[in-house]
Amino acid sequence: MAVVDLEIRDSIAVITLNRPERLNAMDAEMAVRLIDVFEHVRAADELRVAILTGAGTKAFCAGGDLDAVIPLMTGARAPETEWERRWLDIRESGGRKSGGRKSGGPFKTDIGKPLIAAVNGHAVAGGMELVMNCDIRVAVPHATFGIPEVKVGLFPGGGSTVRLRDQIPFAHAMHMLLTGEAISAEEARAYGFVNSLVDPALLMDEAMRIASRIAANGPLAVQAVRNSVRATLGLPETEALAVETEFSARVHATDDAVEGPRAFLEKRPPVFRGR
Repeated sequence: MAVVDLEIRDSIAVITLNRPERLNAMDAEMAVRLIDVFEHVRAADELRVAILTGAGTKAFCAGGDLDAVIPLMTGARAPETEWERRWLDIRESGGRKSGGRKSGGPFKTDIGKPLIAAVNGHAVAGGMELVMNCDIRVAVPHATFGIPEVKVGLFPGGGSTVRLRDQIPFAHAMHMLLTGEAISAEEARAYGFVNSLVDPALLMDEAMRIASRIAANGPLAVQAVRNSVRATLGLPETEALAVETEFSARVHATDDAVEGPRAFLEKRPPVFRGR
């Protein structure tokens, strides 16, 4: 397996962060490869949903590798490999050179399709930000979640100050951001940050169960619903409803929107073709 592994199971992409000996901490190669995989999933019409997980049982992702990526980010050392040069190029261009879109790195890359986090262990710093970028989250009971950047004088620039306040209660988000203290998996579930806690042996089964349910639905409708929710976050209601209307009109003009109700009336499974 590469440091980022992509497995295709029918219409479901399973993405695995694969540096378990480093707690799946992200070096430049992993960051760039993950962006490339995200872009591949976005562009592949046959893929309807993706699962993101980590190798091993200890960590989902421990964030940026402190002795590899962080010195590059702070300018403490110059890039030494092509992966490091590409990573800095992506960061300095605001992500514009990663597939032609502003990604802001893997923590902010939007694949345009449902993304499920199967959190197999600790998710801290950038690992927590990867989870924040997912739409549905299942986790093992021993997982922890934290944004510890302030403890080492860094800024959590992978979306934490924008997303966390919307994804858990404000005061809890501020406590995590300002103290750097982590929360347990049970606290994350209680705050609504994760959907459910699952025995480690059943984690991927549960993620696949959810992914399969999503993949069975109309792909254009699923993507539009998901993207409408994201596009309208923070907008005034009038503006948000106008955006929603645009998504709705595009879906209802598709062949799938004709096939779904017809199949229901004919009491047969729908055959969605994504058009």
